[in-house]
Amino acid sequence: MSWKKRGTNYQSYSYLEPGADYVAFDLAPEIDRVAPALIELSDEQERHVESLVRDNVMISLHEHLGTFPADIDQTPAYVREGRTATAFRGLADSYWDAVFDNLLDGICTIESKSGWKWNDVIHDLGMRLCDLAHQDFVVHCKSVDDILRAHREERVAFIVSLEGAAMIENELDRIEILYGLGVRAMGIAYSEANALGSGLREPRDGGLTVFGRQAVERMNRVGMLIDCSHCGDQTSLDVIEASSKPILLSHIGARALWDSNRLAPDEVLEACAARGGLIGVEAAPHTTLTARNPTHTVESVMEHFEYIKELVGIDHVSFGPDTVYGDHVGLHRVYTANLSIKESRARAAGTTPDFERVEYVRGFENPSECSKNIPRWLVKHGYSDEEIIKVIGGNALRVLREVWV
Repeated sequence: MSWKKRGTNYQSYSYLEPGADYVAFDLAPEIDRVAPALIELSDEQERHVESLVRDNVMISLHEHLGTFPADIDQTPAYVREGRTATAFRGLADSYWDAVFDNLLDGICTIESKSGWKWNDVIHDLGMRLCDLAHQDFVVHCKSVDDILRAHREERVAFIVSLEGAAMIENELDRIEILYGLGVRAMGIAYSEANALGSGLREPRDGGLTVFGRQAVERMNRVGMLIDCSHCGDQTSLDVIEASSKPILLSHIGARALWDSNRLAPDEVLEACAARGGLIGVEAAPHTTLTARNPTHTVESVMEHFEYIKELVGIDHVSFGPDTVYGDHVGLHRVYTANLSIKESRARAAGTTPDFERVEYVRGFENPSECSKNIPRWLVKHGYSDEEIIKVIGGNALRVLREVWV
């Protein structure tokens, strides 16, 4: 395809001297780390996709835009250095106009061993934003207007999101501090329970706590989008009921298609949509599998998309691929405990369903490839322009206009 964003030659932290001011790592390629797998289209379909992505806003509800070491086993040392590089070249090769970037989330172990500590999160956020301040391609997004401006100027809006709220501990005011620092979305819990509610790894889900209800109210009032992708089922239902604004399931799939704790039952998906919320379909390795497509590829992911679309309607589904620039499967191996990989993949009964392990998700290997193959798949499978515009960004804009201030 000929359409390209305006791009940039900037490289992370180029205002400093590597080796003197910080420890430099050999990072994974941001483009073509593995053989690209673009969905084949006719010439007419190619032109159709190009017009759609040129003329309409594309938003990813969940990604990680940091670039990881080429040798993924060096990641713990790289993380401890506290200086994650942003994949500016990869973003310039994508079609995304706006991306919810979730920073280091569960592997934010700059000082602590367990992650999710206040100082670590603030360090990670501050370092990334300092880097962004030295370039003019990626926009630190704080409003819908910033997204529209990024699209108009062929740039990318960087939306700061946190997957769990453990770092606020029992301090409601920290929600406002995070908002003031530019955080515009936050999860209630990341797999393990915290002061707000239960994560998906807990054997018993106690639901949203009293403090959690206070946090939901505070997030509603300041205009921070609430995410329940890693929450337990009851906690998710409680949040949906307690929130006065639509909530987000930013990166998830349908448990009806694959019996995994990491995916949501119909009850949660339907409740989210009934209150105006939005569901982003997940593509991280070995998550959105299906009995028909047990080898994780773009087809597995899109089977979840179509199931959820039929269940809740086209107005409540989008995409949060949850991909990275680097070896995602290797990252899961290195950080199995921090990311609750074993518990996430378990059935409700505690066993892990059989599946074919892959080295990467073909067709959805990184954020750039996802941005290209989503509209290509939709065009190839006969979706109308109205439907495509909704799921690539229109539905997200609707929710953000209602939640953000």
